[in-house]
Amino acid sequence: MSLPTIRPASSTDVPAIQAMICELAEFENMSDELVSSEACLHEALFGKLPCAEAIIAESGGQAVAFALFFTNYSTFVGRPGLYLEDVYVKPEHRGSGIGTGLLQALAGIAAQRNYGRMDWSVLDWNQRAIDFYEKHGATVMQEWRIVRTDQGGIQTLAAEAG
Repeated sequence: MSLPTIRPASSTDVPAIQAMICELAEFENMSDELVSSEACLHEALFGKLPCAEAIIAESGGQAVAFALFFTNYSTFVGRPGLYLEDVYVKPEHRGSGIGTGLLQALAGIAAQRNYGRMDWSVLDWNQRAIDFYEKHGATVMQEWRIVRTDQGGIQTLAAEAG
């Protein structure tokens, strides 16, 4: 196995990223909720108004991991931050340092942009990921819960506004 290269994603990486998103959905037991497509991903990363960015880890010329992120803002810190939406390393490449390399690359981006913090979430049953993040200095904030409104809920709330 050759040493991985971590680089910004390009539009030609969209099929590989989407394939890994499908693998991630399967790993997280959420395949039935996956509705994204290569076209959606391409628009989000490289469209007229990109709303996310991605980095890729390559080994032997093949994409073996990715991290997808976007800018958020902390009113408490008073600065933007980096929100890591997804990070995924193919199973056969886990434990090889690629995940660490991705986190370090993201931290480098956040530092270069003078962001105040990095945030992400982790499933409570994924102890391997929790241990990995804590090993790298992250704090799993037990007192916070993710709150989400899906597309149907958005439409309902918007309709209630008149």
